[in-house]
Amino acid sequence: MSASERFFCADAARIRGDSIMGTAPHGSVWILIEYRGGWPANGFDGLDLEPDTKALVYSAAQAVRARVLLVRRHGRLRSEEPPNWAVLHFEGLGAYRQQWGRWSRDEDLAQIASALDAPGRLGCPPVVLVCTHGRHDTCCAVRGRPVSRALSEHWPDLVWECTHVGGDRFAANVVIAPDGVYYGDLDALSAVTAVREHLAGLIHAEHLRGYTNLFPPQQAAVTAVLERFGPAGRHDYTVAATSRVADDRWQIHVDGSLPHPAGLQVEVHAHRTPPRRLTCHGPSTGRAVAYEVTSIRAR
Repeated sequence: MSASERFFCADAARIRGDSIMGTAPHGSVWILIEYRGGWPANGFDGLDLEPDTKALVYSAAQAVRARVLLVRRHGRLRSEEPPNWAVLHFEGLGAYRQQWGRWSRDEDLAQIASALDAPGRLGCPPVVLVCTHGRHDTCCAVRGRPVSRALSEHWPDLVWECTHVGGDRFAANVVIAPDGVYYGDLDALSAVTAVREHLAGLIHAEHLRGYTNLFPPQQAAVTAVLERFGPAGRHDYTVAATSRVADDRWQIHVDGSLPHPAGLQVEVHAHRTPPRRLTCHGPSTGRAVAYEVTSIRAR
């Protein structure tokens, strides 16, 4: 296949107009392992680590449904310091906790299991993760690396490249953790704008895939509210109640803190898309779930 005939899932998704709303994976704990060598296609699972240590980290992560990501600085900068590991916790209302350490031997990564049960530190700056996992999906590298470069120029201490975060067709993807905010369909310029606004306490609906502490219909509801009433802080809107009124329909009650509107009822409709190729490396087709907000009104 020639270069002009190659399939790029992110290009196809933009041509189709795939909605990114409500597509953030659910979760509230992240494990980061700095790995400066080449990343296997399946990330942490593919690393050749000491078996007992790897099994311990894997089982500890599974127990709390943590996402394990390999990370590195843009440009694979050389460092004399041992690589880092980190455990990031989202605990709601801004009580984000982090614990960081270093590892020289595989066995040092056993500290991660203990860190998952430790309280962690408050007040750490957020971590900006850019998926550049080319062995997993070509678009993640092609679109992610320019975004990583641009963000690293502005916030070199906050930004890490990372392995697969989900939603290859929405590359470039940026995750801010442990805030638990997914952004997608980014380029270098829009990524800098989105992250700058995020760090200033404003989240815009544009490029927002969702909040990871919410389930997809709830994510869609909050995104629609931000789109209707303008940007807001991470915790300015809360989901007060969720009712499933049909197999494919929900009523989501969203409350905003002043000066944002409170007592909103958002109706969300889900539907399955036609079969499509959803990744660069997967030749088979799949049907994704897309969310549409059909109304927003005061309760």
